Amino acid sequence: MNVLQYSLAGGAAFRTPDALLHDLSLGEAVQTVPDLPYTLGALLEHLQVTQRASLALASGRAETWPDGLNVWPDGPWTADRLAAVLLDLRAGLAEAQALAADPSTRARDVLTDLAVHSAYHWGQVALLRRLHGTLPGPEQA
Repeated sequence: MNVLQYSLAGGAAFRTPDALLHDLSLGEAVQTVPDLPYTLGALLEHLQVTQRASLALASGRAETWPDGLNVWPDGPWTADRLAAVLLDLRAGLAEAQALAADPSTRARDVLTDLAVHSAYHWGQVALLRRLHGTLPGPEQA
């Protein structure tokens, strides 16, 4: 695994997304924190939406960032919606790993930006789970 792949997947300098998401419930995903403008679910969907758009750029499926992309979607949360966001996040991470194995120059640039953006928000996921009292221990996968 190369440095870009580690940066995308965690596990070297920070916990992996799978570890951070261990036993996440819908109740926790929609739980609010005073003075915080988003929930854990909204943060995860932001990660998913930006990851999907970045992967389209990195893979060559898109030439530019989508006009008018809503990177902070809202609306009612359901168990199905949370499951779909988590499934797509995990699928996107796998795609990013594959692209990062031997990236083109464009893919490397886009994936590096994605890794930095995602690391910032995965840190927020960890902090929110700590505030909720549900941050999984480091042994969780």
